[in-house]
Amino acid sequence: MSTAMQSTALPTPEQHGIRAHSDGPIVPVQTRSERFRSTDVADFAPITGREHEWKYSPVAAFADLTSGELDGSRVEVEATDATGVSLSWIPRDDARVGRAGTPEERASANAWSSFGEALLVEVAGEEAKTVTVTRSGLGTAPRAAHTVIEAAPFSQALVVLRGIGDARLTENVEVVVGEGANLTVVSLQEWTDESVHLASHFARIGRDAKLKHIVVSLGGKVVRVNPSTHLAEQGADVEALGLYFSDAGQHLEQQVFVHHDAPHTRSRVTYKGALQGEGARSVWIGDVLIGNTATGTDSYEQNRNLVLTDGTRADSVPNLEIETGDIEGAGHASATGRFDDEQLFYLQARGIPEDEARRLVVRGFLAEVVQQIGDAELEERLIRALEAELQGS
Repeated sequence: MSTAMQSTALPTPEQHGIRAHSDGPIVPVQTRSERFRSTDVADFAPITGREHEWKYSPVAAFADLTSGELDGSRVEVEATDATGVSLSWIPRDDARVGRAGTPEERASANAWSSFGEALLVEVAGEEAKTVTVTRSGLGTAPRAAHTVIEAAPFSQALVVLRGIGDARLTENVEVVVGEGANLTVVSLQEWTDESVHLASHFARIGRDAKLKHIVVSLGGKVVRVNPSTHLAEQGADVEALGLYFSDAGQHLEQQVFVHHDAPHTRSRVTYKGALQGEGARSVWIGDVLIGNTATGTDSYEQNRNLVLTDGTRADSVPNLEIETGDIEGAGHASATGRFDDEQLFYLQARGIPEDEARRLVVRGFLAEVVQQIGDAELEERLIRALEAELQGS
């Protein structure tokens, strides 16, 4: 069974003076929430690379994940023990599948059409807890996966989804945060150098609930993690954070969407990345939509990129749509630049060698995101991983 949705209020060409182009009549989607959505891959046209959601991506590198047949069997999973957190496998027709969102592009729909069972991570209990779910041994054949993370009302937890080893994976991750719950989800990509990972994350946040969603992308040839958050009920709050380090020939991409759909909701989006080596590439697109019912919204998004060598490219595109004037505030920012020469001079003037000074500057730049994870052991491990990236090992 598939689900397809599309707004019936699309504008006509006459309303906007749009004339037919050489490839047919074109009526652009006027707002982020009007994009076509379906769980059936057959509802999406083949990808050309010219589509708005794919124009920054190396689509030829993962054609098998967007158009080919996928292995949708269970993936190998290991999880740490945590009181109040349980893991199980549920069938694709379970009522808990599909509550957080619906695919807006072909890779996500192909994964949805192909998976057999979903991994369910259930969180309960008001005491704080941490669980790490590690996926490994996926191999080099194209695969699909589906994960549902459900936080019961007033529960608290940190859930880490970690990917290691080889992978050619397209997947969907649903996050449902119940009333008054406080959930942190860390998506950690530490794949091997030739791996490809495409992921769509969908989150629905309930009344007075809070989600901290953190994307950390270090390994993999092509990694594309696109989180969408629906602030569906009054008082919902999201902190969307991202950290990435792109090396030579590596493509790391994030397309972030935050939909304020209820009164007095709050969002903060901060993604920071570093790039070094010939052909290193990062893409960040940030869409924030403040709907006409989202009075009292407080929103801000930013992306910062630090370029360490020549031959790199960072694309950064913030977008903000506001459909009501009754808000507390909204804004966005984007910056891409090289080292701060004044910081380097300050450190060198105090006897610190240039190479070490550069590492300290980069570490300080990226540590802002790492330090918000809330788990000292994981934070320290990521700092060591970033040091290794800086040293090229």
